[in-house]
Parts: sequence; C-alpha cells; structure tokens
Amino acid sequence: MKVKVKICCISSIEEASLAIAHGAAAIGLVGRMPSGPGIITDELIHSIAKTVPPPIDSFLLTSETTAEAIIEHHNKVNTTTIQMVDALTDRQYHKIREAIPHVKLVQVIHVLDEKAVQEAIEISEWVDAILLDSGNPNLSTKVLGGTGKIHNWDLSKKIRENISIPTYLAGGINKDNIRKAIDHVQPYGIDLCSSVRTNGQLDERKLEELFKALL
Repeated sequence: MKVKVKICCISSIEEASLAIAHGAAAIGLVGRMPSGPGIITDELIHSIAKTVPPPIDSFLLTSETTAEAIIEHHNKVNTTTIQMVDALTDRQYHKIREAIPHVKLVQVIHVLDEKAVQEAIEISEWVDAILLDSGNPNLSTKVLGGTGKIHNWDLSKKIRENISIPTYLAGGINKDNIRKAIDHVQPYGIDLCSSVRTNGQLDERKLEELFKALL
C-alpha cells in the first residue's frame, strides 16, 4: 500500500492547494500551541478546511487537553480530523466520540522512551490513528511537535507492530531519509512540516523533491 503523506503547518488556502496538487493525502492546520511553527487562527483554519476537497483529510492540531475544550475547538473549525498533540485528561475519548462521531481522532504519542510503546497500545483502543512524533510535553514550555528532530525509529516500529490502527510517523523526515523511514517503520502515513519549507513558506521545489523520493 502506498504510504500517505500529510503536509503540516499549512498557513493559507494557497499552501493547502499546493500541497494537495503535489499529492498530499492530508493537511495539518495548527491551532494555539505553547510553542512550535505554523500556528494560525481558528478563523483561518476554518477558511482553509472549507476548501479541502474529499477525500483529502484536514487535521486540526489542538493542544487542548480536556474533551470539552477539544469539542469546542473543533466546533469553531470543522476539520475532518482532530490531532491531539498532548495527553487527553482521563482519556475521555468517548466524550469526543459522542459529541462529534463523524470526526476522526488521532492521538500524538511523543516517542521519548519505552513507555511510549505501552501508552500507544492502550490509547489505540480509543482512536482512529496514532501519530508518532519527537516532542517533549514534560518541558516547562511544552514542545508538542514541529521539532524537525528524529526520534528512535526502533520504538516507532515496535508501536506500529503492536497496534491494529494506522500509524503516522513524524519528526525530522525529509527527502533524504523518507525512504529509510518508510522501510524501517512501515507506517501508514508520513507527516512533514519544516523539511518542505523555506523561510517558513511551503516550497514547491522541496515538495516536488520529497514526492519524487517516494517513487
């Protein structure tokens, strides 16, 4: 199966169109965060999400940590998917499911150590996909993505082998290592932000090189 590519940190309707034209199966729209690139307003997320044609998925990246706040955030933007970049309080996924059953739920697991494996296995029972990234929610200012750093792919592979739902791999992936990442981890999808940008803007040449590396 051909690996899906999600282009994250989309900041305009034009960037969304560019990513989709080059083959992106999903785009990521970054809501309010304690740190990291690509943050845009909820109004802009809503405007961009409206233009994304099916079957392309639009992901809201939310740093909210309660079911109520996540539901409220999504109601402002109406994306097809919610990507929770931080841990959900008391794992209240069922509350989100009940309120917005048509929306897909993706939980980010920050692969810091072996504990991430068990966390991913447990949470995989509740969500539609797991996204493995290189942030660190334990720092005084939480780092919840957009690091451009690779984590331990052996742990990511272990997670992928032990869960039955799709796995996205993020963190430091670029045209030079994407084939190696796919061969090693065998994820459902790859998630990119900084490696396809120049001075913060989506770079068409880098997009072309990235998709060429996938052929």
